[in-house]
Amino acid sequence: MTLPLDPPGFRHDVAGTSAADWDRHLGAGEPLARDLTAYSRVVVVAAHPDDESLGAGGLMATAAAQGLEVALVLCTLGEASHPDSPTHTPERLAALRHGEAVAALAELAPGATPRVLGLPDGGVTAGEDALARRLVEVVGDGRDTLLVAPWRRDGHPDHDAAGRAAATAAARTGATLWEYPVWAWHWGRPDDAPWSHLHRLELGAVALGAKQRAMAAHASQVAPLSAQPGDETLLRPDLLAHFARPSEHFVLEPLVDDALDDLHADGADPWGADSRWYERRKRALLLAALPRDRFERGLEVGASRGALARDLAARCDSLLALEQGAQAASAAREQLAALRHVEVRRASVPDEWPDGRFDLVVVSEVGYFLSPSALDGLVDRLSGSLTNDGVVVLCHWRHPVDGWVLDGPDVHAVVRAAAERSALPPVAASYVDRDVELLVLARDWPEPTR
Repeated sequence: MTLPLDPPGFRHDVAGTSAADWDRHLGAGEPLARDLTAYSRVVVVAAHPDDESLGAGGLMATAAAQGLEVALVLCTLGEASHPDSPTHTPERLAALRHGEAVAALAELAPGATPRVLGLPDGGVTAGEDALARRLVEVVGDGRDTLLVAPWRRDGHPDHDAAGRAAATAAARTGATLWEYPVWAWHWGRPDDAPWSHLHRLELGAVALGAKQRAMAAHASQVAPLSAQPGDETLLRPDLLAHFARPSEHFVLEPLVDDALDDLHADGADPWGADSRWYERRKRALLLAALPRDRFERGLEVGASRGALARDLAARCDSLLALEQGAQAASAAREQLAALRHVEVRRASVPDEWPDGRFDLVVVSEVGYFLSPSALDGLVDRLSGSLTNDGVVVLCHWRHPVDGWVLDGPDVHAVVRAAAERSALPPVAASYVDRDVELLVLARDWPEPTR
């Protein structure tokens, strides 16, 4: 454990809320956590070595005993845990704590090896965006993955940043996220607990024993480094008591990923919709690929600032443009305000989906910002939202998309597969060059007129 840089009014060496106080409130009122058999893999994130043993050691041991793959990601090696130590340099502490993490993991999930990301202890917040991208790489397609991380409001800057990065990664991969409190047990009060989001995992005797041995393996934290000042014990018995109970408690809160919307802050045009030749050329190709001149009711998924919607509006009697981000949706409404037949609506697809049917649906430069499971959900939504003569057009950048699971060719492969099994209209036309790929799905292609 590394001490908080900016603690919310608490110190590790001053008594906080006791385990007995919490125990009077924990228990039967909390819903049980979901059965682990829904997953094939558990990925546990720790801001520092020992976080995982304290907050999720029992979960890790339970998962390993059930045959699930268990992976541990260490953001830092906790080299700043004893900044005033006269006997241990930060480098020596990092090596010591890495060895302790390996020993603890051997108790919880024999055969597993921790993955060390090498962020500086106390500097996870500065590397939060990079951490989210690394976690996306680790998780990949998260449909069968349980991602476990420190609670986003645990009170330690490194813990909070690791939790936020994990929430972003879960949103992008489709993984389920459970967050574990550590310092919140110490400084928090039962009256302020997130009870509506707290779930309990009961631990068997074997898992609890493995957890206790794993906690003890972090000797640099649960015992003094030496008798000299600056080498004192960091995890005192009163704090460890919170992690001795035969249950673990996880916060299950909504996921948040504001990265794309943040790009549109202060009126910014992150994609250069009207200034970049790629953007103008891409829209021209898309419009030229439409098999008909006019459509009655069009839908654009992922409108950004409304540049494409502005062009589609000239081809549609009515157009609904969906955009998840508040900043981008506001910019789109402003740009399209004069077009009375165009509506811009904030919506997170596929969960928030409009009623009715459409004879044109355009999915441009947004498919790879969905998790694999969300993309499957979008395909299902499209299948039930097309008129008999409905057309679907996809258009995506073909280069790698850093920080997300999918790229443009991946998205188009999923949609092609849906068309082949008749979940969507067949592929009627396609176009590919170095930068852009287009796909047109349609059951009918009108005869040309002279």
